[in-house]
Amino acid sequence: MNAPRKPTREIQIGGVAIGGGRPLAVQSMCATATTDIGATLAQLRQLQRAGADIIRLAVDNKKDALALAELRAQCDAALSADLQENYRLAKMLAPHVDKIRYNPGHLYHHEKSKPWRDKVAELADIAARHDCALRVGVNAGSVDPAKLAARGANDDSVAPMVESAVEHSDHLESIGFTRFCVSLKDSDPRKVIDACRRFAEARPHVPQHLGVTEAGMPPEGVEKTRIAFEQLLSRGIGDTVRVSLTVPNEEKHLEISAARDIIKDIAAGRVRSVVRFNENSLNLISCPSCSRVENRAFVELAQQVRERTRHAEQHALTIAVMGCRVNGPGETDDADLGLWCGPNYVNLKKRGEKIGAFKYDQILDALDAELRAMIAAGETG
Repeated sequence: MNAPRKPTREIQIGGVAIGGGRPLAVQSMCATATTDIGATLAQLRQLQRAGADIIRLAVDNKKDALALAELRAQCDAALSADLQENYRLAKMLAPHVDKIRYNPGHLYHHEKSKPWRDKVAELADIAARHDCALRVGVNAGSVDPAKLAARGANDDSVAPMVESAVEHSDHLESIGFTRFCVSLKDSDPRKVIDACRRFAEARPHVPQHLGVTEAGMPPEGVEKTRIAFEQLLSRGIGDTVRVSLTVPNEEKHLEISAARDIIKDIAAGRVRSVVRFNENSLNLISCPSCSRVENRAFVELAQQVRERTRHAEQHALTIAVMGCRVNGPGETDDADLGLWCGPNYVNLKKRGEKIGAFKYDQILDALDAELRAMIAAGETG
C-alpha cells in the first residue's frame, strides 16, 4: 500500500501473522452450521480457494465446540472461533483453533456475579496454554452495559465502544497477555471510522481488525465497507479485514474477493474523498449470513425487503434485518424498523419497541404498512 502502516505489535494466528508491518490478512466466516461437518468443511475449502487467510466459525454450545475437533483434523486453515454468550466454552474449543473472539458486552450473560476481569483472565490463560490469540470484538449493538449506563444522555455512541476496547486491552496487558487484536464495529461506516481512529490514537500498538458489521447485501454492503476501509487503511490503520455480506452460502467467497479488490484499489490510489453513505435516503442494514442464522429464508427475506421498500428510497430511515437471537434483539433497537428473524417467525420492531411476531409469508406486508405509516406521519430523519 502507498500509505505507511501504523507500527502495531505483531501477533501470530496459526500460520498467519498480523501487525508489525505484515501484509493485510483477509478474513471471512462460515455460514454453515458448525455441527454440519460436511457442509462446513466444504465452505472452509471454498473460502481457502478464494484466498481467505483466516476463517471464523460460530460456537454457541457444546455440540459446536465438539465439532471443532473434527473440523480441525480435516482442515489446515487458520481458524478463529466466535465465542459469544458462554465464555466457559473456551476451554473446549481452544485446542482446535488459532484464535478466540470474545465480545466484552456478552461476558455478562453467564455467571453475572463474577467480575468480567476474572472472566477475561480465564480466557487469556486458556488461550496462552493452547497457543491461541484473542480478539476483543466490540460491537455497537452489544456494548458493555456498564459503559452504556455511564454514558447517560451523551449522544456520543462511539465513546463507550472505544472505552471498552481500551479497558480490555489494558487489562489483558496488565496480566501479561499481549497476543490479541481489537475490533470496533458498527453498521454505520462513519462510526467505524471514528471508533477505529480514536482507538488507534489511544493504543497505537494494538493490532486492529477492521469491518463494518451488518453491512448488508452487495453492492451496498461492499460500498459501505469500502468507505470505512479507504478512510482507515489510507491512514495506516488496520492489520486484518473482513467484508461482512448478506449472501447465500455458495457465495460467501464474495467476501474475500470484495476485500481483495478494495485493498488493491486503495493501494493504487483509487479512493473516494467522502465518508458519507446515503445520509438522506433509505438505509438497509443486514447481518452477514453465518451459522447462527436460525432460518435460511433470512437471506432471501433481506433481498425481498430491499425490493419491497424501493418506494421509500428517498426517505432517511433505517431498516435492519437480523438473522439470529444472539445479535438480533439488540442490533435492531437502533433502527427505525427492525426485523429480527427467528426459526418460524420474524419479530418486527419500531425504534426498539416490539410491534409483533409475523410468519415469513406475512412480514413483508406488515413491514410495508409500518413503513408507509411512518412516511405519511413524517417520521423520517
